[in-house]
Amino acid sequence: MSLAVSYRLLTPLLLLGFVQVILTKRFVVKEASKICLLAEFSANFSVSFETTAKKQATVLFPLPEDAKESPKSNCSSMIAPLLVVSFGDGHSLSMNFSRSNVSYKMEELTLVLNMSNSALFPNSSKVGLFNMSRPLDISAKLNTTYTCKSDSTIYMENVNVTLNKVQWEVLPPADGFSKTKTECHADVTPSVPPTTPVTTLAPTTATPVIQNPTRGRYNVTNNNVTCLLAEMGLQINITQMTGNKIATKVFNIYPNLTHASGNCSKDHAFLQLTDKWTTLIFQFVVNATFNNFYLKGISISSSLVPSQGKGFQAENISLHYLQTSLGKSYMCQAEQVLQVTPNFSINAFELRVQPFKVENSKYGIAEECQMDKDDMLIPIIVGAALAGLVLIVLIAYLIGRKRSHAGYQTI
Repeated sequence: MSLAVSYRLLTPLLLLGFVQVILTKRFVVKEASKICLLAEFSANFSVSFETTAKKQATVLFPLPEDAKESPKSNCSSMIAPLLVVSFGDGHSLSMNFSRSNVSYKMEELTLVLNMSNSALFPNSSKVGLFNMSRPLDISAKLNTTYTCKSDSTIYMENVNVTLNKVQWEVLPPADGFSKTKTECHADVTPSVPPTTPVTTLAPTTATPVIQNPTRGRYNVTNNNVTCLLAEMGLQINITQMTGNKIATKVFNIYPNLTHASGNCSKDHAFLQLTDKWTTLIFQFVVNATFNNFYLKGISISSSLVPSQGKGFQAENISLHYLQTSLGKSYMCQAEQVLQVTPNFSINAFELRVQPFKVENSKYGIAEECQMDKDDMLIPIIVGAALAGLVLIVLIAYLIGRKRSHAGYQTI
């Protein structure tokens, strides 16, 4: 089965899970007759590239049926297994594992794409092999199977790899996977979400108000170095038509139930917040011309809001929020509404974020939002007005007193 052009889309919908994973493959890495790595998963790929016409294009495709273990796969004496999955016309997906006496981990994912494959990458300005790697730290205990039924998206430059229905184990038993499991974070959160109101409203009725969200602290780390810092309380607002009425769902993101992940490069940074029901992705970019950064994209996928028989999904990658100078952090204590689409917005509370040039895991100097500046300006104006009023009264009193004394002359 070839990687058909029919998978091509104009936007990276894979971030939201629009592409259904259709194939789960099992891969075995052996040394002699001993299995050092057993892996089973499905994968979707989203690849953005520039065409010869200087336009941006994005293709999406799943791991195809012809995917198989490459001869480059090896056990490296059972200490550092390497799985290389080859597929299509010269493409490959590699996973580097390592193990200790008590645990094992997948520590690097590498994707090699043949950009000369015109059927998959038509009119690509790049040709030849394109190699991308991402350090990871996906750990599990020895003698357990690492499992993750939820989608896990790994971000690299211009490429996103989403793994699904993952099972893998270093040094598995002879009859297959161990029955004892190490589950990923996304699979072990509580199965029932915290109660939040769902209200059906007339078209002109205001959105229901719930308690302000708890402020969470999130960060993204690349190669053991923190590259993104964020603190914020997040409240989601989703509005949909139900018959002739508007159904509005308002719910908070709970930091204690949320896992933060993502990736940073020189000019792009992704923050993904995931709990059992909702995935939020924030995309920050650098504007090199003005030496600043801004929030360019927000996407959401949530099972808390049914939509046409599936969860609610929305995305906008043409935003321009939170603009701040590089090396500094954006801060806004006031509630800020980030309108993403006509029916999806985020209320952000006590927000502070810095996605680039983070030094020593600390925020740079904060640049305050205009709302905070206005909040500070109002008391200054009121104070100045009161001071002016007091001064006017004092001057009037002194003038009145002087005139009063002038009415009496010494005889």
